Amino acid sequence: MTRIKRVMTHKAKSRGETLMGYKIAVLGATGNVGQEMLSILAERAFPADEVVALASRRSQGTEVSYGDRTLKVKTLDTYDFKGTDICLMATTGAMSAEWAPKIAAKGCVVIDNSSRWRMDADVPLIVPEVNAAAIAGYTKKNIIANPNCSTAQMVVALKPLHDAAGIRRVVVSTYQSVSGAGKEAMDELFTQTRAIFVNDALVNENFTKQIAFNVIPHIDDFMEDGQTKEEWKMTVETKKILDPKIKVTATCVRVPVFVGHSEAINIEFERPISDEEAREILREAPGCLVVDKHEDGGYVTPIECVGDYATYISRIRVDPTVENGLNIWVVSDNLRKGAALNAVQIAEILGARYLKKAA
Repeated sequence: MTRIKRVMTHKAKSRGETLMGYKIAVLGATGNVGQEMLSILAERAFPADEVVALASRRSQGTEVSYGDRTLKVKTLDTYDFKGTDICLMATTGAMSAEWAPKIAAKGCVVIDNSSRWRMDADVPLIVPEVNAAAIAGYTKKNIIANPNCSTAQMVVALKPLHDAAGIRRVVVSTYQSVSGAGKEAMDELFTQTRAIFVNDALVNENFTKQIAFNVIPHIDDFMEDGQTKEEWKMTVETKKILDPKIKVTATCVRVPVFVGHSEAINIEFERPISDEEAREILREAPGCLVVDKHEDGGYVTPIECVGDYATYISRIRVDPTVENGLNIWVVSDNLRKGAALNAVQIAEILGARYLKKAA
């Protein structure tokens, strides 16, 4: 019996209950995020009696890893969700639009990683370190939304600072890895990089321009006002998760990094806050890890955050050009805190506070 399961069972026995484990489905189990979900469920010893890997028909029978076990992927079309407690979805928005309501209608709570349900008023949009209490709203549709990867790590860093000094305005520039665009995008970066060294022709399929040794100030579709959908997501999701009064403007850039998103964030506060105060607040904040030395290498870069759970914060300094201004540098593994880890954390709270299976 895993350590977490032992602890839960001990607490249950003290109340005269016997807790059972959950049945979990991971939909999109063959993709980058789905595989991370399976890995994190195992790493964190999620109290599951059964974990089912699901994908489309073309992936049926594919093997995926779940801790030290191997799972054979089952097809979504023929899987019966009755009796499944939680479904972690790592699919497209179109697939989520079709399947999430069907799955939820079977009594299975959907935790969706796509953008489809994030701005639905009846669906809670959750980052556990920021607004865990809002999970209670899942009963309206039996669906909980995971935010955009760039939003998730930013609000983890902003929340404790907002509580301390009240954030008025945020200006953020992102440096987002290609893994945020999927496995094919990662393959394109690798292929283009190799092609440059061997003098082969470069092919752009997943990006509008060459990504190897380049940066592209364009993520998702352009909107009428000139911003991209990714930039819009950061604005509206931050307002829904953290505070609707905060003004947010973003410039989202794809960079030739395989995993790990970075963000340069300029924050204007309502009340004075020094860099040292901010540093101490963030050191104590859940999910945050401060690495901020004023010396060569005294900061965190994307390659150092890969495989970790934390949201790293560096380069904390006063912005003297605005009243009550600070600059911070935020880095996180986008496949983990930006997607899979956040979903598993939601599932942990959902199980512990709301579902509470008892025999």
